[in-house]
Amino acid sequence: MTGSGSFSERHGFQGGDAAITIREDAPEEVRAAVLMLGYAAGLGPSAMRDLVCEVLLKRPDQNNWSPSNIEREVHGLIDDAPWYKIYDIAERVYAAIGRDDYTGTRQGDYARRLTQLFRELGVGWQMDDGRIVVRGSEAFTLATRDAVSIMQQAGKPTAANEVHEALKDISRRPAADVTGAIQHAMAALECVAREIDNSSDTLGKIIGRLGVPAPLDGALHQLWGFASQQGRHIQEGRDPTFEEAELVVTVASAVSVYLLRRHARGVAT
Repeated sequence: MTGSGSFSERHGFQGGDAAITIREDAPEEVRAAVLMLGYAAGLGPSAMRDLVCEVLLKRPDQNNWSPSNIEREVHGLIDDAPWYKIYDIAERVYAAIGRDDYTGTRQGDYARRLTQLFRELGVGWQMDDGRIVVRGSEAFTLATRDAVSIMQQAGKPTAANEVHEALKDISRRPAADVTGAIQHAMAALECVAREIDNSSDTLGKIIGRLGVPAPLDGALHQLWGFASQQGRHIQEGRDPTFEEAELVVTVASAVSVYLLRRHARGVAT
C-alpha cells in the first residue's frame, strides 16, 4: 500500500458536512482542535503560550516553566477565552506554523484539518489562506468564488473588490456587518450592470435594459428593492439577518457572473 497520511485520508473516508448551526460560538471541540493541530504541526507549549497570551493580552504565569505546566496553563486560557478570540488564535497559529514550515505542507494540513472539523461540527467558518472566513451554503461558496475570479478576468477590479468587501463584512467577528455585506454585494452587481449598459444609472433603472428574461428581471427588481431598503434605508428595529445577507450576496454574485458570461459571448442586451 502506497500513499501518505492517515488511514482515513489514504482511503478518502471523512465525516459528512453537518448543517451549519454554529456561528457565534467556539465549542470545546474547536478549542481543543486549534491547540492540538498546532502542537501536531510542531509548535511547542512555550511557543503556544506566547501566541495565546499575545492574542488575549494576558501575562504568562512566570511560575509555570515546565512543559506540562505550561500546557495546562494554555488549556486554561483557551477554555476561558471569548469565542471569537479562539478564531483569532487559529489565525495566529497558522502564521506561526509557517515561520518554521520548511516542508511547505504544515500550514495547508492545519487549515485543511481544521476546516474539515468545522464542516463535521456544523461550524459556519472555514480557514482560507490563513484567515478564518464565513462558511455559507454550497451555493454561497460557489457564487462568491466564481464572481471574484470572473470579474478579475473580465477586467472589472472594482466589482471584484466590492464582492471581496462583502465577504469581509459578512465574516466579521464577533458580529457580522450584514448591512455592509448587502451594500457591497449590490454595488458589485450595479458596477457590472453599468459596464454592460455603458451608463451611470442606478441598477434599478438599468435592469430593464439588461435583457434579463422574465420573470427573472422582476425578481432582480425585487432584490434591488429589498437591498435598497435593508442595505441603505434601515428601518428602526428591522435589521437584516445573517441569512438575508447571505442570500443577497449569493444572488448578486451569481447574477453578476451570469451577466459577465452572457456579455462575453456577445449576447445583445
